[in-house]
Amino acid sequence: MSSPLEAASVRNWLSEPTNQLLARVWMEEHWNTLDTPATLPLPEPDYEQLLGSLHQRLGFSEPAATEPAEDLAQPRRWRYWAAAAATAGLLTAGGLWWQTQPPVSSRNYTTAYGEMRRLHLPDGSQVTLNGNSSIRYAVNVPDGQPREVWLNGEAYFSVRHLPSHQRFVVHTNGGFNVEVLGTKFTVFRRREESRVVLLSGKVRVDFTDTTHPDVVMKPGELVETQGPKANTVVYKPVQTDTYAAWKDAKLVLDNTSITDLATRLHDTYGLDVTIATPSLKERRMTGTVPVRDLDLLLRALEETFQLKADRRGNDLILSDSTTR
Repeated sequence: MSSPLEAASVRNWLSEPTNQLLARVWMEEHWNTLDTPATLPLPEPDYEQLLGSLHQRLGFSEPAATEPAEDLAQPRRWRYWAAAAATAGLLTAGGLWWQTQPPVSSRNYTTAYGEMRRLHLPDGSQVTLNGNSSIRYAVNVPDGQPREVWLNGEAYFSVRHLPSHQRFVVHTNGGFNVEVLGTKFTVFRRREESRVVLLSGKVRVDFTDTTHPDVVMKPGELVETQGPKANTVVYKPVQTDTYAAWKDAKLVLDNTSITDLATRLHDTYGLDVTIATPSLKERRMTGTVPVRDLDLLLRALEETFQLKADRRGNDLILSDSTTR
């Protein structure tokens, strides 16, 4: 056990980026030993070797600079606090730091405007990214640790349930995380709006603001928030096709306003949309149109909803085709 003074020193030590990297290297090399009861005192790490390994990973061609004379005057003190950071500190105060950092081994994928990409995660789960979205996920997840992904944009998840009941967590920067065991759902996070729609199974929406109670969702339900910290929360039943059909290259409109349609076109395809006919802003649309090809989508909108879609590069002008 470490004393409050030692824990405070550990936190100060970990506040330095270089020390964080050094601690991470130590954790990578000794992770498996932390769960094994020790019958003998753990040997003191070779810090010079760890630092050299760290420099190699960072691509440093020159050896580490010599420590200042005042630091060398008490070498054992430096080693003592470094040992605390690598052992007791990472098990106590350092544990929070380790959990909140991105995984050591992870992969990142980003889709361009209008691009859709299907990913197979290491655990057998599947993710479909909508256009203008990004995801990061851990590659090698230790036993007992949750499967974690970080999402910005929009994605459809089909999560595989594992015999170990290993948790699956989707992190967003919208003031909540989504925790599941095995299910199908969509997550949307753009600007100040966030949304979770559950198609099957069960998920729990865990709000970072403890004034909002967690929500356990049932199939066919939506949780929607506004603001960076989920200032406003809406929880209601919905028609899920409206929110998940994009993964099948379809756009389902259910009493959707032209203004909302313009926002979707901007988010997914990067179009700057201008509504030239003011009365169009009051019009609402219901129907299904293909979205696999942008030009085909615009033609379908024109024919189905009596619109004129004039596209010039990334600029799109929508007007009422019935007016002259």
